[in-house]
Amino acid sequence: AVVLDFSKYLHKILELNPTGKFARVQPGIALDDLRAAAEKFHLTFGPDPSTHAYCTLGGMIGNNSCGVHSVMSGKTVDNIEEMKVLTYDGLEMTVGKTSEAELQKITSTGGRRGEIYSALKNLRDKYADLIRKKYPNIPRRVSGYNLDQLLPEKNFNVAGALVGTEGTCVTVLEAKARLVYSPPFRVVLALGYPSIYEAGDHVAEVLEYEPLGLEGVDDTLPRNMKKLHMHAQDLKLLPEGNGWLIAEFGGESRAEAEEKARAVMAKLKKFWRRSPTMKLYDDPHEEEKIWEIREAGLGATARVPGDPVTWEGWEDSAVPPHQVGIYLRALRKLFNKFGYACSLYGHFGDGCIHTRIDFGLKDKTGIEKYQQFVREAAALVTALGGSISGEHGDGQSKADLLPIMFGEELVGAFREFKKIWDPQNKMNPGKVVNAFHNDENLRLGANYNPWQPETKFFYAEDRGNFSESMLRCVGVGKCRRGESGTMCPSYMVTREEKHSTRGRARLLFEMLQGEVLQDGWRSKEVHDALELCLSCKGCQSDCPMHVDMATYKAEFLSHHYKNRLRPRRAYSMGLIHVWSRFASMAPRLVNFLGNAPLTAPVAKWLAGISQKRKLPQFATETFRDWWFKRPKANFGKPPVILWVDTFNNYFHPDILKAATEVLEAAGYRVIVPEKKLCCGRPLYDFGMLDYAKKLLGDILVTLRKEIRDDVPVVGLEPSCTAVFRDELKRLFPFDEDARRLCQNTMTLSEFLTKRAFFDFPKLNVEAVVHGHCHQKAVMKMDAEEKLFQQIGLDFQMLDSGCCGMAGSFGFEPGEHYEVSVKCAERMLLPTVRDVKGKKLIIADGFSCREQIEQLDGHRALHTAEVLVKALHQGSRLNPEGKKIQPQQTVPEMQEQSALKNRHQAEPMETKH
Repeated sequence: AVVLDFSKYLHKILELNPTGKFARVQPGIALDDLRAAAEKFHLTFGPDPSTHAYCTLGGMIGNNSCGVHSVMSGKTVDNIEEMKVLTYDGLEMTVGKTSEAELQKITSTGGRRGEIYSALKNLRDKYADLIRKKYPNIPRRVSGYNLDQLLPEKNFNVAGALVGTEGTCVTVLEAKARLVYSPPFRVVLALGYPSIYEAGDHVAEVLEYEPLGLEGVDDTLPRNMKKLHMHAQDLKLLPEGNGWLIAEFGGESRAEAEEKARAVMAKLKKFWRRSPTMKLYDDPHEEEKIWEIREAGLGATARVPGDPVTWEGWEDSAVPPHQVGIYLRALRKLFNKFGYACSLYGHFGDGCIHTRIDFGLKDKTGIEKYQQFVREAAALVTALGGSISGEHGDGQSKADLLPIMFGEELVGAFREFKKIWDPQNKMNPGKVVNAFHNDENLRLGANYNPWQPETKFFYAEDRGNFSESMLRCVGVGKCRRGESGTMCPSYMVTREEKHSTRGRARLLFEMLQGEVLQDGWRSKEVHDALELCLSCKGCQSDCPMHVDMATYKAEFLSHHYKNRLRPRRAYSMGLIHVWSRFASMAPRLVNFLGNAPLTAPVAKWLAGISQKRKLPQFATETFRDWWFKRPKANFGKPPVILWVDTFNNYFHPDILKAATEVLEAAGYRVIVPEKKLCCGRPLYDFGMLDYAKKLLGDILVTLRKEIRDDVPVVGLEPSCTAVFRDELKRLFPFDEDARRLCQNTMTLSEFLTKRAFFDFPKLNVEAVVHGHCHQKAVMKMDAEEKLFQQIGLDFQMLDSGCCGMAGSFGFEPGEHYEVSVKCAERMLLPTVRDVKGKKLIIADGFSCREQIEQLDGHRALHTAEVLVKALHQGSRLNPEGKKIQPQQTVPEMQEQSALKNRHQAEPMETKH
């Protein structure tokens, strides 16, 4: 097969006409890009699936997508006025509404276009009465082809008839999209009920007040979110209940929007026995959190710890909105009959219900049970005047059910419709009509028996099973975002599917299947797809399914290069802790040779480093050399281990010195292990896991006493800190000391905000903060935000994604260097150039600071250095409100902090 991905090149707005309220777009444009452009004129494209940040208009046209706000605007078919399409046999034409006079003219002209229109007219005339009789008149009928769009009352809308054909008839080249008014002010109202069924009963009452969106959520969804640590704090924002409706109202002013919401509240209060709990939100930030709870639906229902894996298959059936409560109860009875468990949520304002079900798809009996269930479910929804598909199309899995809903005669009309456009059956065959049966081409199936290789890492969240991890990706495509978030930086640059997390996960799945990719760990295809993975760990947190491609890449490379030589850069950059020790013996000489015109090119070539990069400069004195010459102090104070990482020890010792001053000012006795230890962070990027495990084993032995005494470990390099919080427990899954070290390792900000409770002087300056990818994925940035607020910093947390350096990645030649620079130029570097000299640039990661300095010349500061600035330059207020110098108060602050530490110390809340 050939897949056409329009998102790489054909993603432009060709025309945006605010007066005419339309936009001409190419099919590869992401929905949010169109919406952002339209919002400048208080307009929007109404349908908005939860994937709005990355789904394309072409895909929405193919599926007849809907979303939260189709309540106010209708489905995609209701918002496409014209399309330029291409048939398989090469005819390009523009289609839309057609008057009878135009239809007569086209058919009389002849040719391929006239032939198509003539056949469509005959099809309409033949089946018009049956279409009117059989098509349910509900907001969410997506099943089948839109033959109703050919009726005279719909003005023979050929564009509308082609929306929702799922690529089975034509290729869309361009579309004229209708834009609707977007109220500038919006409020959210949440209604709590004893169960989701009572919530469904009140849909009709709420719809009377014309909400912009009306969603339903049951109690299973929040319960799963708590298990998965997804928006756990945000769940407290919901009113009391076990089922909720979430309604959004809009207006020209906030008062107007609130008036509509309060009118609903007043009406529902009259139902004294059935009156829900209510909460009207007046904080836009809280409103955003409520919508995040709803949009977490897929991620919170697909793979929940301790629960069976769930699947689509009956995920978007729809009924008339006033039937929602009745349908939900009947559907639950059907689930109980078959012994299925699931969550119920969805677009209740349109009567569309989402669910993922624990179908048994790995054995013949389970598959037969699944088939029987969907047949009975199809009969149920049809009996209520509904549709088997209300949002995502029929595809292959529901095509078998179309005769239940439409009858055999209309399904025959669907076949005729496809044949008019695609007589050779070349366009996406086997979908919608003449489809494969729903037990064919299952991803699993009765023959599913993947390769179960031995692995270096232990995959605890997937029952210790690597092949089970490869089922995590369910194809949502959030990794195909082009702007926000960390995941997936290489895709943001290349816009190639194989460089997305989804594409790589699919290749690893195929590798284990052994059908298409038969070389196992030696697979060139998998290696090539992983080659541009920056191991940023963005997918570990950004992906709704927590696909962890950085770990999978390290696992793959460890086996791929077994008994084989790795690239030169693996030995130079991967073993940087070894070479740095040698370089520290003569740092000035090494720096000279690494930068001299004659020797630098040779040194870079030998190390496998791009000639466009500068070699980092070794410090003339390492932190360890400085530390062990320094008089020790603070005896009797509580101890803390300062983790001396390779990068800061050999390249930026001033950062470690700054952290020492900060920790001592906070009243702690800093400990530096006498033995030179390394977490082996760079080794993971090259799959050198055996050596990495050995280094971690040395740490566990050397620090055994401190670990068992629960002495906290403070790491300054986020990637190294993340090793103790992530890789350590994967390589030593059953080691109690590893667990203790994981729990007691924290960033400087975490330590100061959760253990030390130190009251720093205020530093009233502006700053922009770039978070390291591993920190955002593993430790999060909450502690940094809290600390910067405490010291009075006026800061902005950049949504800059990966800096592009990503350890050694950005130092490597060729495409690695090019991708690295493009990642940085996406947001980080333009921001740095804009604020340089006006604000502090804060970046805790060595690679992040190196990227900024090498490409822009600006030196970013570590959090430790910012805190030292606060100690030296900041201000505190005495009880009379007058400023006092922090230098004069440090001893007093140390004493107060030590007292707090004795009485207020509490375990760190480790986030996994």
